Amino acid sequence: MPGLLINIDVPDLAAGEAFYTQGLGLTAARRFDADIVELLGGGVPIYLIVKPDGSSIGPAGGGARNYGRHWTPVHPDFTVDDLGAAVARALAAGAILEDGPLDLPYGRQAMFADPFGNGFCLIEFNDRGYDALIDD
Repeated sequence: MPGLLINIDVPDLAAGEAFYTQGLGLTAARRFDADIVELLGGGVPIYLIVKPDGSSIGPAGGGARNYGRHWTPVHPDFTVDDLGAAVARALAAGAILEDGPLDLPYGRQAMFADPFGNGFCLIEFNDRGYDALIDD
């Protein structure tokens, strides 16, 4: 089975590190040159990578990075023990609350954008978690 890590593009490494450490409680670990920092504490390593606004999204082209709010089918969900406290912490660090907190069969959830337009969710699971979605 392959390993997993998450890369998140940001236009400013210091601002990205401040948001993800202060807003989500991750811890900065290794640094790679001046444009990558490894964050730990989320179950898998997260790497913030500096990519300037307007830079190409990849070698095959297809557009340019835009740090306004954007949609992607892949986003991180962070599980928390206290959704209310986690929402307050994220908002204080500059997150934008887009929906919630919502009461759902598996617990409570809030949806956000980080200061760089990347979506993420905070989830406080109840005792059943996603098993609550399985028909018995």
